[in-house]
Amino acid sequence: MPSSNPDRLAVVIPTYNRGRSIRRCLDSVYSQTRLPDEIIVVDDGSTDGSTLGLKDQFPGIQVISQENQGVSAARNTGIGYANSNWIAFLDSDDVWLDSKCEKQLEALCHNPGHEICHTQEIWIYNGREKRLPLNYHKRGGWIFPHCLPVCAISPSTAIVSRELLISVGLFDETLPACEDYDLWLRIASRHPILLVDEPLIEKHGGHEDQLSNQRGLDLYRIQALEKFLNNSNSKTEYKELARETLLEKGNIVIHGAEKNGNTEVANRVSVIRDRFI
Repeated sequence: MPSSNPDRLAVVIPTYNRGRSIRRCLDSVYSQTRLPDEIIVVDDGSTDGSTLGLKDQFPGIQVISQENQGVSAARNTGIGYANSNWIAFLDSDDVWLDSKCEKQLEALCHNPGHEICHTQEIWIYNGREKRLPLNYHKRGGWIFPHCLPVCAISPSTAIVSRELLISVGLFDETLPACEDYDLWLRIASRHPILLVDEPLIEKHGGHEDQLSNQRGLDLYRIQALEKFLNNSNSKTEYKELARETLLEKGNIVIHGAEKNGNTEVANRVSVIRDRFI
């Protein structure tokens, strides 16, 4: 059950073999001007001993260990353990800037009715700042159309009400990637998104095990769009935009798969695409 304190905040940190970054990540949490009330690390079957000793180094954290099931399952496990009204997410290779929690909770307090808040971000690639592409610049309000081309909200920037997460069905554990894209589609089609329009996280990339390095992300976005179209009761205009995006991405994936001789993927996506022509 969530706490009776409406401002209580939990952070859920999924991790898998992130020995080089998990302590940097936690240092950024403990440097917050407004500390989370719960700090929940979910070790998703690490084999490198990276979470050993964390409780001694960071008093008060919860470390939950489970067999490797993927980032969605790890986040969902953390949500299940949380006893707070607000849930923040932080990937174990990312870093929060010091005032992130304070500024977002203040923004939510001053904008009642919003159940999700995110921020701008800084990209660090192989240790150097990288310019953010224009289509990844974050927006607020009814942003559903902007959620269709790419993932419009980075999990490490987001604070979401626990009630909202439960109502939309948490992260989809069947998706090996783009699980956040899928969740934001479900949320942004029903709710306005509050934006704190300044960078409050560093998103670190360039390492080999990063999920966003997986090739063929549009294949998983197509699966998320198919699911949205089959299950959503959202506005007709949103469903039409989703259908158009699925057809566009489907054609691109099919062309690429055929060019590379991957008939299995081409046929699988063709079946999905043809249902919505």
